[in-house]
Amino acid sequence: MQIAAQYSHLNGLEYMLVHHKALWDEIQDVITRVDAQACKTKVSREKTMRGRLLYSPGDMNGEFEANFRKLGWTERRNTFWVTADERLMRGIYNRPEAEQRQAIKAAGHQPIMSYNQTDFVKDRIAVEVQFGKYAFVAHDLFVKHLSFFVADIIDVGIEILPMKALEREMSSGVPYYERDLLNVLRQGRGVPAVPLILVGIIP
Repeated sequence: MQIAAQYSHLNGLEYMLVHHKALWDEIQDVITRVDAQACKTKVSREKTMRGRLLYSPGDMNGEFEANFRKLGWTERRNTFWVTADERLMRGIYNRPEAEQRQAIKAAGHQPIMSYNQTDFVKDRIAVEVQFGKYAFVAHDLFVKHLSFFVADIIDVGIEILPMKALEREMSSGVPYYERDLLNVLRQGRGVPAVPLILVGIIP
């Protein structure tokens, strides 16, 4: 694979180049190591593409995971406790996990454990590779990366997406870089409030 486009939100790329150049080089290296042709294994059953050979999201994810893991990138969970009381939630979100649970119980509510999980984290940088349904990208950008940033776990979130040229060779419903770039741009310069890099890839 190769990078065809990238977008730096809130100076995400600039931060990487100054503070984590080696990690940025690692990410680019992982992308180039993914053998796109070896991942073109899915025979479509969709009416409009029946019998056509497509890129397999599972195979591509597997290659990305194997290469990131070799370089020491690990999964990370951010666990927190929730309840339906809005005022209480606003007051405890930034507290440590144990304090959140205790505050909810002390207020007479039932604490509910929840978490956000990111596949690849290393030295305060998070990477999501998204070949699933297009709605998952918004969750990555506006929930996962933002949650990890607010919790002071990461400094930059990176989202790797297929370009439209690659998405055309995949099953329907897959996200693509150009659409999600617009989804970020139309929110304004400060939303989401986390430094990001969107990366668009092609074979």
